Amino acid sequence: MNEQICIGKGTNYPLNGILSMPEHCTSHVPAVVLVHGSGPSDMNESIGANKPFSDIAEALSAKGIAVIRYDKRSKIYGKQLVEELKGNASVEVETIEDAILAAQLAKSDARINPDKVFILGHSLGGMLAPRIDAEGGNFSGIIICAGSPRTLADIIMSQNYAVLDQLPKFLRKIATKQIAGLKSKFDAIAVMSEEEAKATKILGKSYAWYFKEMASHPTAEYLSKIEKPVLILQGDKDFQVSMEKDYALYQQICAGKPNVQFKIYPGLNHLFMKSVYAKVKDAKKEYKIPQTMSAEVLDDIAEWILGN
Repeated sequence: MNEQICIGKGTNYPLNGILSMPEHCTSHVPAVVLVHGSGPSDMNESIGANKPFSDIAEALSAKGIAVIRYDKRSKIYGKQLVEELKGNASVEVETIEDAILAAQLAKSDARINPDKVFILGHSLGGMLAPRIDAEGGNFSGIIICAGSPRTLADIIMSQNYAVLDQLPKFLRKIATKQIAGLKSKFDAIAVMSEEEAKATKILGKSYAWYFKEMASHPTAEYLSKIEKPVLILQGDKDFQVSMEKDYALYQQICAGKPNVQFKIYPGLNHLFMKSVYAKVKDAKKEYKIPQTMSAEVLDDIAEWILGN
């Protein structure tokens, strides 16, 4: 049962959303707020031919869990944000504020158990989920899907190097120079003042401050202190975050913490769908193939939420 909702009603950036409620809901049910990956994204987190957030909402609501999804602020107000914020843009404005508002909306619904509201962050949303919780989300538990505890700059560089290794020789020389230039820009961020970072463009329309501000809130600090339940999921064919650099680092940070669970899914990509291409450079092509999220992943998420 899908209901139209508004995240941030009365603010400068109201967002359309959907609350998917279990059929015949008569008692307090658990709920989960879905938080998007990087870039502008609609409420279904549509990527190519796929709609992973729609898959999650349908599967979890059928199992007795309410699900909140909404359009990302940069999707609806992208041009306005660029004009208003310029170099002041940050994940706080782009993602965190709306996720906290969504949590508050869930807890105010009489049909939802306010002590059983969870967050599920995918990709960048997974990276930010512990921070969102600490800054006011106050969730009952955290689900990180294909996230990373590294900085966004580190991840972007890793993705570039991975593609570089698979380019033909005649293109590799040109690309190597371009990637070296990007690395120099990212390296310079660490010694920039806040004012310099807000005045320096790094990548497209993105300013250095976006990366510097996010890096100043390392995921490891939040995870090391968290005592509430955490679930970290990873597909082993993910081209965008890796088993070796990202998932393994989560394991290292959370070693010995009984509240944190991990699971790897063989053959699944960044969207937790079947991987069909072997090369990193074909990742975007793979997303054009219509698929749905793995039933095993959806079952595991539902079971974990209902068990906590």
